[in-house]
Amino acid sequence: MPAPAQPQARFAGSESCKSCHAVAYAGWKQTRMANIVRDPKAHPEAVLGDFIHPDPLRTFSLDEVAFTYGSRWKQRYFTKKGDDYYPLPAQWDVKKGRWLPYHVENGTDWWTPFYGPTNMDRPTGPTCDGCHSVNYNIETKQVTEWNVGCEKCHGPGSLHNAHPTKTNIVNPETLDAVSGTDTCIQCHSQGRPLDKSVATPTLGHAYDWPVGYVPGKRLADYWKLEELKPGVTNFYQFADMTGHKNRMQGNDFVQSNMYHREIRCFDCHQVHSNQNTANLVAVGNALCLQCHTKKNPAGLHGTVSEHTHHAAGSEGNQCLACHMSKIEQTIKENFVSAHTFRFIAPAQTEQSGIPNPCTSCHKDKSNQWATGELKSWTTTSPWRVGQ
Repeated sequence: MPAPAQPQARFAGSESCKSCHAVAYAGWKQTRMANIVRDPKAHPEAVLGDFIHPDPLRTFSLDEVAFTYGSRWKQRYFTKKGDDYYPLPAQWDVKKGRWLPYHVENGTDWWTPFYGPTNMDRPTGPTCDGCHSVNYNIETKQVTEWNVGCEKCHGPGSLHNAHPTKTNIVNPETLDAVSGTDTCIQCHSQGRPLDKSVATPTLGHAYDWPVGYVPGKRLADYWKLEELKPGVTNFYQFADMTGHKNRMQGNDFVQSNMYHREIRCFDCHQVHSNQNTANLVAVGNALCLQCHTKKNPAGLHGTVSEHTHHAAGSEGNQCLACHMSKIEQTIKENFVSAHTFRFIAPAQTEQSGIPNPCTSCHKDKSNQWATGELKSWTTTSPWRVGQ
């Protein structure tokens, strides 16, 4: 008699994780990165935008908002029509406390030609919700849960919930470096699906996330990263192929030596904790120096100050200041860090307009001044910084 068919794992929802993974679940619930889609009626404290004072950019009331999205850099607002959600036309700049327009212009994201010109022509299901929910169903438009719940990174969990073992759930830390990092890149990258039915869609059905991918599978079977071209500056990239906009962390990272040395995103980011900004496992230079020791060929041979030529404790003495320049725009005049880890020399700014960390900080100085300073440093190769 043939063995009975094994039940297939289904998505169960993060509430089912509470009993066995109380510590991790509690950390996830508090992590702003994950828990950013909120119903303002159930969570009025989630609303950051000023809905009290009139503003010509905000043409909608809080009563029209079905979901708020975001809490660190920006907060956007979705309204519901039928069984679809749509982005409202203003967003709140969290850092600067102001309203800004929100509309994806034609000629920017690849999917814009497949939709009408207004926000109400552009449902969030195809453009947003695949990353901001668990198990978004493109047929029914239903989700197992909103937000980046446990199963977004660990895969379907019904079997694990019924009988927890290490073999019936995905743990990204035990996957190979590529597959483990794919878990993060599935959403932290710009690209388009390989499935022709959603990648070359009919009007109104262009999906901007990897439809069909679940953790443990090979992301490259579902998702093609946006093509980057050396020497080109456009909506997505600078001329050295560093990201030009937010959500390019994965596109950056796969170019880096770190990725090729099998470093994973979660070697630096502890996604179950928001103890540190950006869920980092350590603060400041301590993060980098946990690996870049004197025993590591890629480590420092002296102090950080000797390497940076900036005083200890200063902004210029931070590893991230030079190797993770904040040049990728997440919202007007707000920028996030590049993840190629390349130092961008002032000469590159002169040649192709890529912002460099020297004159981004020393705003009163020229690129020529910065190049001269770098060439004077006997601890740094003039061939790397002066050309």
